[in-house]
Amino acid sequence: MEEKEGQSIPALWRNRTYVVFWFGQAVSSIGGNISQIAFPWLVLSLTHSPAAAGIVGMMRTLPNLLYLIAGALVDRWNRKAVMIWCDLGRLLNLLMLLGMLFSGLISIWLLALSALLEGILLVFFSIAHVSSLPALVQKTQLGAAQAQEEVTESITGLVGPSLAGVLYAASHLLPFLFDAISYLVSLFTLFQVKLPARAPQKRQHLLLEIMEGMVWMWKEPVLRTMNLCSVLAALVLPGEVLILMVLAKSYHVPDVWVGLIFAADGLGAIAGALIAPFLRLPVGWSVILVRWCFVLFWPLSLLGGSGWMLGLVNGLIGLVDPLEDVPYFSYRMRVIPDELRGRVISACRIFTSLTNPLGQLLTGLLLERLGATSTVLLGWLILILVASLFTLSPHMRRARL
Repeated sequence: MEEKEGQSIPALWRNRTYVVFWFGQAVSSIGGNISQIAFPWLVLSLTHSPAAAGIVGMMRTLPNLLYLIAGALVDRWNRKAVMIWCDLGRLLNLLMLLGMLFSGLISIWLLALSALLEGILLVFFSIAHVSSLPALVQKTQLGAAQAQEEVTESITGLVGPSLAGVLYAASHLLPFLFDAISYLVSLFTLFQVKLPARAPQKRQHLLLEIMEGMVWMWKEPVLRTMNLCSVLAALVLPGEVLILMVLAKSYHVPDVWVGLIFAADGLGAIAGALIAPFLRLPVGWSVILVRWCFVLFWPLSLLGGSGWMLGLVNGLIGLVDPLEDVPYFSYRMRVIPDELRGRVISACRIFTSLTNPLGQLLTGLLLERLGATSTVLLGWLILILVASLFTLSPHMRRARL
Protein backbone atom coordinates (compact mmCIF):
# COMPACT_ATOMS: atom_id res chain seq x y z
CA MET A 1 0.00 0.00 0.00
CA GLU A 2 1.52 3.29 -1.08
CA GLU A 3 1.60 6.35 1.16
CA LYS A 4 0.27 9.59 -0.29
CA GLU A 5 1.82 12.92 0.62
CA GLY A 6 -0.10 14.69 3.37
CA GLN A 7 -2.27 11.64 4.08
CA SER A 8 -2.44 10.54 7.71
CA ILE A 9 -1.62 6.92 8.31
CA PRO A 10 -4.23 5.06 10.41
CA ALA A 11 -3.03 2.88 13.25
CA LEU A 12 -2.56 -0.75 12.29
CA TRP A 13 -5.56 -1.88 14.34
CA ARG A 14 -7.81 0.79 12.81
CA ASN A 15 -7.21 -0.68 9.38
CA ARG A 16 -10.41 -2.74 9.01
CA THR A 17 -9.19 -4.68 5.97
CA TYR A 18 -6.01 -5.71 7.75
CA VAL A 19 -7.88 -6.66 10.95
CA VAL A 20 -10.41 -8.85 9.10
CA PHE A 21 -7.61 -10.50 7.12
CA TRP A 22 -5.56 -11.02 10.29
CA PHE A 23 -8.48 -12.53 12.23
CA GLY A 24 -9.31 -15.11 9.57
CA GLN A 25 -5.71 -16.22 9.23
CA ALA A 26 -5.25 -16.35 13.01
CA VAL A 27 -8.20 -18.75 13.39
CA SER A 28 -6.98 -20.80 10.44
CA SER A 29 -3.50 -20.91 11.96
CA ILE A 30 -4.90 -22.36 15.20
CA GLY A 31 -6.54 -25.13 13.16
CA GLY A 32 -3.37 -25.68 11.18
CA ASN A 33 -1.28 -25.99 14.35
CA ILE A 34 -3.75 -28.53 15.73
CA SER A 35 -3.52 -30.66 12.58
CA GLN A 36 0.26 -30.28 12.41
CA ILE A 37 0.54 -32.03 15.78
CA ALA A 38 -2.37 -34.44 15.30
CA PHE A 39 -1.25 -35.75 11.90
CA PRO A 40 2.10 -37.40 12.86
CA TRP A 41 0.51 -38.38 16.18
CA LEU A 42 -2.20 -40.24 14.28
CA VAL A 43 0.36 -42.00 12.07
CA LEU A 44 2.42 -43.08 15.09
CA SER A 45 -0.74 -44.34 16.83
CA LEU A 46 -1.83 -46.36 13.79
CA THR A 47 1.56 -47.77 12.74
CA HIS A 48 3.86 -47.44 15.81
CA SER A 49 6.55 -46.62 13.24
CA PRO A 50 8.63 -43.39 13.24
CA ALA A 51 9.67 -44.26 9.67
CA ALA A 52 6.02 -44.25 8.55
CA ALA A 53 5.51 -40.89 10.25
CA GLY A 54 8.63 -39.64 8.47
CA ILE A 55 7.25 -40.77 5.10
CA VAL A 56 3.97 -38.92 5.68
CA GLY A 57 5.89 -35.86 6.83
CA MET A 58 7.99 -36.03 3.68
CA MET A 59 4.86 -36.18 1.51
CA ARG A 60 3.52 -33.04 3.20
CA THR A 61 6.72 -31.09 2.52
CA LEU A 62 7.53 -32.53 -0.93
CA PRO A 63 5.25 -29.97 -2.68
CA ASN A 64 7.57 -27.24 -1.39
CA LEU A 65 9.55 -27.98 -4.54
CA LEU A 66 6.72 -26.20 -6.38
CA TYR A 67 7.53 -22.86 -4.74
CA LEU A 68 9.27 -21.41 -7.81
CA ILE A 69 6.38 -22.20 -10.14
CA ALA A 70 3.83 -21.17 -7.50
CA GLY A 71 5.53 -17.82 -6.96
CA ALA A 72 5.52 -16.98 -10.66
CA LEU A 73 1.88 -18.01 -11.04
CA VAL A 74 0.74 -16.13 -7.93
CA ASP A 75 2.41 -12.98 -9.28
CA ARG A 76 0.23 -13.43 -12.39
CA TRP A 77 -3.01 -14.40 -10.68
CA ASN A 78 -5.45 -12.68 -8.33
CA ARG A 79 -3.90 -13.33 -4.91
CA LYS A 80 -7.22 -13.22 -3.06
CA ALA A 81 -8.73 -15.78 -5.45
CA VAL A 82 -5.70 -18.04 -4.94
CA MET A 83 -6.20 -18.00 -1.16
CA ILE A 84 -9.94 -18.70 -1.48
CA TRP A 85 -9.49 -21.66 -3.83
CA CYS A 86 -6.69 -23.09 -1.68
CA ASP A 87 -8.82 -22.86 1.47
CA LEU A 88 -11.69 -24.58 -0.34
CA GLY A 89 -9.37 -27.36 -1.47
CA ARG A 90 -7.91 -27.85 1.99
CA LEU A 91 -11.40 -27.93 3.51
CA LEU A 92 -12.49 -30.68 1.10
CA ASN A 93 -9.28 -32.61 1.76
CA LEU A 94 -9.94 -32.53 5.51
CA LEU A 95 -13.56 -33.59 5.06
CA MET A 96 -12.40 -36.61 3.02
CA LEU A 97 -9.85 -37.46 5.74
CA LEU A 98 -12.57 -37.22 8.39
CA GLY A 99 -14.77 -39.51 6.31
CA MET A 100 -11.99 -42.10 6.05
CA LEU A 101 -11.28 -41.95 9.78
CA PHE A 102 -14.97 -42.22 10.68
CA SER A 103 -15.49 -45.21 8.38
CA GLY A 104 -12.28 -46.92 9.42
CA LEU A 105 -11.12 -47.11 5.78
CA ILE A 106 -7.73 -45.56 6.45
CA SER A 107 -4.18 -46.59 5.53
CA ILE A 108 -0.72 -45.09 5.58
CA TRP A 109 -0.93 -44.43 1.83
CA LEU A 110 -4.25 -42.59 2.09
CA LEU A 111 -2.76 -40.48 4.88
CA ALA A 112 0.27 -39.79 2.69
CA LEU A 113 -1.99 -38.73 -0.20
CA SER A 114 -3.94 -36.41 2.08
CA ALA A 115 -0.68 -34.91 3.35
CA LEU A 116 0.51 -34.40 -0.25
CA LEU A 117 -2.68 -32.53 -1.24
CA GLU A 118 -2.47 -30.37 1.88
CA GLY A 119 1.15 -29.54 1.08
CA ILE A 120 0.41 -28.52 -2.52
CA LEU A 121 -2.40 -26.17 -1.51
CA LEU A 122 -0.38 -24.77 1.39
CA VAL A 123 2.42 -23.75 -0.99
CA PHE A 124 0.14 -21.63 -3.17
CA PHE A 125 -1.76 -20.21 -0.19
CA SER A 126 1.33 -19.17 1.75
CA ILE A 127 2.87 -17.35 -1.23
CA ALA A 128 -0.38 -15.47 -1.87
CA HIS A 129 -0.74 -14.66 1.84
CA VAL A 130 2.79 -13.31 2.31
CA SER A 131 2.65 -11.37 -0.97
CA SER A 132 -0.67 -9.75 0.00
CA LEU A 133 0.45 -8.29 3.34
CA PRO A 134 2.28 -5.22 1.92
CA ALA A 135 -0.90 -4.31 -0.01
CA LEU A 136 -2.88 -4.11 3.24
CA VAL A 137 -0.65 -1.75 5.25
CA GLN A 138 1.53 1.30 4.66
CA LYS A 139 5.24 0.78 4.02
CA THR A 140 6.10 2.38 7.37
CA GLN A 141 3.87 -0.19 9.09
CA LEU A 142 5.46 -3.25 7.50
CA GLY A 143 7.77 -3.82 10.47
CA ALA A 144 4.86 -3.58 12.92
CA ALA A 145 2.70 -5.82 10.73
CA GLN A 146 5.50 -8.39 10.47
CA ALA A 147 5.98 -8.31 14.25
CA GLN A 148 2.22 -8.78 14.63
CA GLU A 149 2.40 -11.78 12.29
CA GLU A 150 5.07 -13.27 14.55
CA VAL A 151 3.04 -12.60 17.71
CA THR A 152 -0.04 -14.15 16.10
CA GLU A 153 1.92 -17.16 14.91
CA SER A 154 3.31 -17.55 18.42
CA ILE A 155 -0.09 -17.31 20.12
CA THR A 156 -1.67 -19.76 17.69
CA GLY A 157 1.37 -21.97 18.19
CA LEU A 158 0.54 -21.96 21.90
CA VAL A 159 -3.22 -22.44 21.61
CA GLY A 160 -3.18 -24.96 18.74
CA PRO A 161 -0.96 -27.67 20.27
CA SER A 162 -2.66 -27.27 23.66
CA LEU A 163 -6.03 -27.89 22.03
CA ALA A 164 -4.55 -30.72 19.95
CA GLY A 165 -3.67 -32.67 23.08
CA VAL A 166 -7.12 -32.23 24.62
CA LEU A 167 -9.01 -32.91 21.37
CA TYR A 168 -6.90 -35.92 20.37
CA ALA A 169 -7.27 -37.46 23.82
CA ALA A 170 -11.07 -37.14 23.45
CA SER A 171 -11.26 -38.42 19.85
CA HIS A 172 -8.88 -38.82 16.92
CA LEU A 173 -11.47 -37.04 14.75
CA LEU A 174 -11.79 -33.82 16.74
CA PRO A 175 -8.47 -32.14 15.80
CA PHE A 176 -9.25 -32.44 12.10
CA LEU A 177 -12.87 -31.34 12.59
CA PHE A 178 -11.65 -28.18 14.33
CA ASP A 179 -9.22 -27.50 11.48
CA ALA A 180 -12.04 -27.86 8.95
CA ILE A 181 -14.12 -25.29 10.84
CA SER A 182 -11.13 -22.93 10.91
CA TYR A 183 -10.98 -23.03 7.09
CA LEU A 184 -14.63 -21.97 6.97
CA VAL A 185 -13.79 -18.95 9.13
CA SER A 186 -10.82 -18.11 6.89
CA LEU A 187 -13.00 -18.33 3.78
CA PHE A 188 -15.63 -16.04 5.29
CA THR A 189 -13.07 -13.36 6.16
CA LEU A 190 -11.32 -13.59 2.79
CA PHE A 191 -14.60 -12.79 1.05
CA GLN A 192 -14.80 -9.62 3.19
CA VAL A 193 -11.29 -8.42 2.30
CA LYS A 194 -10.74 -6.02 -0.59
CA LEU A 195 -7.19 -6.04 -1.88
CA PRO A 196 -6.10 -2.96 -3.88
CA ALA A 197 -5.91 -3.49 -7.63
CA ARG A 198 -2.39 -4.27 -8.80
CA ALA A 199 -0.78 -2.40 -11.65
CA PRO A 200 -0.66 -4.49 -14.85
CA GLN A 201 2.70 -6.17 -15.31
CA LYS A 202 4.51 -7.04 -18.48
CA ARG A 203 4.07 -10.77 -19.10
CA GLN A 204 6.99 -12.96 -20.12
CA HIS A 205 7.38 -16.67 -20.60
CA LEU A 206 6.73 -18.42 -17.26
CA LEU A 207 10.27 -19.85 -17.14
CA LEU A 208 11.76 -16.39 -17.71
CA GLU A 209 9.64 -14.97 -14.89
CA ILE A 210 10.79 -17.76 -12.57
CA MET A 211 14.42 -17.11 -13.48
CA GLU A 212 13.95 -13.36 -12.94
CA GLY A 213 12.96 -14.00 -9.32
CA MET A 214 15.79 -16.49 -8.81
CA VAL A 215 18.41 -14.15 -10.30
CA TRP A 216 17.20 -11.21 -8.18
CA MET A 217 17.43 -13.31 -5.01
CA TRP A 218 20.88 -14.65 -5.93
CA LYS A 219 22.26 -11.13 -6.46
CA GLU A 220 21.05 -10.02 -3.02
CA PRO A 221 23.90 -11.25 -0.77
CA VAL A 222 21.99 -11.49 2.53
CA LEU A 223 19.13 -13.49 1.02
CA ARG A 224 21.58 -15.70 -0.86
CA THR A 225 23.64 -16.48 2.25
CA MET A 226 20.54 -17.08 4.37
CA ASN A 227 19.09 -19.54 1.89
CA LEU A 228 22.29 -21.48 1.21
CA CYS A 229 22.94 -22.03 4.93
CA SER A 230 19.30 -22.89 5.57
CA VAL A 231 19.58 -25.82 3.16
CA LEU A 232 21.62 -27.67 5.78
CA ALA A 233 19.43 -26.59 8.70
CA ALA A 234 16.38 -27.96 6.87
CA LEU A 235 17.86 -31.44 7.22
CA VAL A 236 17.40 -31.14 10.99
CA LEU A 237 14.82 -28.62 12.19
CA PRO A 238 11.72 -29.98 10.38
CA GLY A 239 12.20 -33.29 12.20
CA GLU A 240 11.97 -31.71 15.66
CA VAL A 241 8.25 -32.48 16.06
CA LEU A 242 8.74 -36.19 15.32
CA ILE A 243 11.80 -36.41 17.59
CA LEU A 244 9.91 -34.86 20.50
CA MET A 245 6.94 -37.18 19.92
CA VAL A 246 9.14 -40.28 19.95
CA LEU A 247 10.96 -39.07 23.08
CA ALA A 248 7.62 -38.27 24.75
CA LYS A 249 6.36 -41.79 24.02
CA SER A 250 9.58 -43.29 25.41
CA TYR A 251 9.12 -41.19 28.56
CA HIS A 252 5.46 -42.37 28.79
CA VAL A 253 4.08 -38.82 28.64
CA PRO A 254 0.21 -38.79 28.54
CA ASP A 255 -1.44 -37.58 25.32
CA VAL A 256 -2.80 -34.38 26.89
CA TRP A 257 0.66 -33.45 28.16
CA VAL A 258 2.23 -34.06 24.75
CA GLY A 259 0.09 -31.21 23.46
CA LEU A 260 1.49 -28.99 26.22
CA ILE A 261 5.05 -29.86 25.18
CA PHE A 262 4.35 -28.38 21.76
CA ALA A 263 2.39 -25.49 23.26
CA ALA A 264 5.60 -24.49 25.06
CA ASP A 265 7.02 -23.52 21.67
CA GLY A 266 4.16 -21.06 21.22
CA LEU A 267 4.56 -19.68 24.74
CA GLY A 268 8.25 -19.05 24.17
CA ALA A 269 7.56 -17.58 20.74
CA ILE A 270 5.06 -15.09 22.20
CA ALA A 271 7.76 -13.79 24.53
CA GLY A 272 10.28 -13.75 21.67
CA ALA A 273 7.95 -11.89 19.33
CA LEU A 274 7.31 -9.24 22.01
CA ILE A 275 11.03 -8.86 22.66
CA ALA A 276 12.11 -8.82 18.99
CA PRO A 277 11.03 -5.23 18.10
CA PHE A 278 13.09 -3.91 21.04
CA LEU A 279 16.19 -5.94 20.25
CA ARG A 280 18.45 -3.50 18.43
CA LEU A 281 20.86 -6.02 16.98
CA PRO A 282 21.55 -5.74 13.23
CA VAL A 283 19.75 -8.27 11.04
CA GLY A 284 22.79 -10.45 10.45
CA TRP A 285 23.82 -10.62 14.10
CA SER A 286 20.26 -11.51 15.09
CA VAL A 287 20.49 -14.53 12.79
CA ILE A 288 23.92 -15.50 14.13
CA LEU A 289 22.76 -15.22 17.76
CA VAL A 290 19.69 -17.38 17.16
CA ARG A 291 21.63 -20.08 15.31
CA TRP A 292 24.08 -20.50 18.20
CA CYS A 293 21.11 -20.65 20.58
CA PHE A 294 19.78 -23.56 18.51
CA VAL A 295 23.14 -25.28 19.02
CA LEU A 296 22.92 -24.70 22.78
CA PHE A 297 19.31 -25.86 23.20
CA TRP A 298 19.08 -28.81 20.77
CA PRO A 299 20.83 -31.56 22.84
CA LEU A 300 19.02 -30.63 26.07
CA SER A 301 16.06 -32.80 25.01
CA LEU A 302 18.14 -35.86 25.94
CA LEU A 303 18.53 -34.71 29.54
CA GLY A 304 16.09 -35.32 32.36
CA GLY A 305 13.97 -38.03 30.74
CA SER A 306 10.73 -36.15 31.35
CA GLY A 307 8.04 -34.24 29.50
CA TRP A 308 9.02 -31.12 31.45
CA MET A 309 12.48 -31.08 29.88
CA LEU A 310 11.02 -31.59 26.39
CA GLY A 311 8.67 -28.67 26.99
CA LEU A 312 11.54 -26.50 28.24
CA VAL A 313 13.65 -27.23 25.15
CA ASN A 314 10.76 -26.55 22.81
CA GLY A 315 9.95 -23.34 24.67
CA LEU A 316 13.54 -22.08 24.46
CA ILE A 317 13.68 -22.75 20.71
CA GLY A 318 10.35 -20.96 20.33
CA LEU A 319 11.68 -18.01 22.35
CA VAL A 320 14.65 -17.28 20.09
CA ASP A 321 13.01 -18.06 16.74
CA PRO A 322 11.20 -14.66 16.38
CA LEU A 323 14.45 -12.86 17.25
CA GLU A 324 15.63 -13.99 13.82
CA ASP A 325 12.34 -13.99 11.94
CA VAL A 326 11.11 -10.45 12.70
CA PRO A 327 14.23 -8.55 11.53
CA TYR A 328 15.00 -10.92 8.66
CA PHE A 329 11.46 -11.03 7.23
CA SER A 330 11.14 -7.25 7.64
CA TYR A 331 14.42 -6.84 5.75
CA ARG A 332 13.21 -9.18 3.03
CA MET A 333 9.88 -7.39 2.61
CA ARG A 334 11.62 -4.01 2.35
CA VAL A 335 14.18 -4.93 -0.28
CA ILE A 336 12.04 -7.05 -2.66
CA PRO A 337 10.12 -5.07 -5.33
CA ASP A 338 6.34 -5.66 -5.26
CA GLU A 339 6.16 -7.00 -8.81
CA LEU A 340 8.78 -9.65 -7.94
CA ARG A 341 7.69 -10.41 -4.38
CA GLY A 342 5.97 -13.74 -5.02
CA ARG A 343 8.79 -15.02 -7.22
CA VAL A 344 11.62 -13.92 -4.93
CA ILE A 345 9.95 -15.31 -1.79
CA SER A 346 9.43 -18.55 -3.71
CA ALA A 347 13.09 -18.55 -4.73
CA CYS A 348 14.01 -18.14 -1.06
CA ARG A 349 11.81 -21.05 -0.03
CA ILE A 350 12.93 -23.42 -2.77
CA PHE A 351 16.33 -23.86 -1.12
CA THR A 352 14.97 -25.34 2.10
CA SER A 353 12.40 -27.18 0.01
CA LEU A 354 15.20 -29.23 -1.51
CA THR A 355 16.20 -30.75 1.83
CA ASN A 356 13.08 -30.37 4.01
CA PRO A 357 11.35 -33.54 2.70
CA LEU A 358 14.64 -35.42 2.92
CA GLY A 359 15.07 -34.21 6.50
CA GLN A 360 11.60 -35.48 7.44
CA LEU A 361 12.30 -38.88 5.89
CA LEU A 362 15.80 -39.21 7.37
CA THR A 363 14.55 -38.24 10.83
CA GLY A 364 11.96 -41.02 10.75
CA LEU A 365 14.42 -43.60 9.43
CA LEU A 366 17.17 -42.63 11.91
CA LEU A 367 14.75 -42.73 14.83
CA GLU A 368 13.65 -46.23 13.85
CA ARG A 369 17.15 -47.58 13.08
CA LEU A 370 19.47 -45.71 15.49
CA GLY A 371 17.15 -44.37 18.18
CA ALA A 372 16.50 -40.87 19.48
CA THR A 373 19.90 -40.22 21.08
CA SER A 374 21.95 -40.79 17.92
CA THR A 375 19.41 -38.88 15.81
CA VAL A 376 19.58 -35.83 18.10
CA LEU A 377 23.39 -35.84 18.21
CA LEU A 378 23.73 -36.12 14.42
CA GLY A 379 21.37 -33.18 14.03
CA TRP A 380 23.38 -31.23 16.61
CA LEU A 381 26.56 -31.56 14.51
CA ILE A 382 24.74 -30.13 11.48
CA LEU A 383 23.42 -27.20 13.53
CA ILE A 384 26.97 -26.42 14.72
CA LEU A 385 28.11 -26.34 11.09
CA VAL A 386 25.23 -24.03 10.10
CA ALA A 387 25.90 -21.58 12.95
CA SER A 388 29.60 -21.51 12.04
CA LEU A 389 28.85 -20.74 8.38
CA PHE A 390 26.57 -17.84 9.33
CA THR A 391 29.22 -16.46 11.69
CA LEU A 392 31.96 -16.63 9.06
CA SER A 393 29.85 -14.88 6.39
CA PRO A 394 30.85 -11.19 5.94
CA HIS A 395 27.47 -10.47 4.31
CA MET A 396 25.59 -11.60 7.43
CA ARG A 397 27.90 -9.71 9.79
CA ARG A 398 27.34 -6.48 7.81
CA ALA A 399 23.57 -6.86 7.18
CA ARG A 400 21.45 -3.94 8.44
CA LEU A 401 17.68 -3.25 8.27
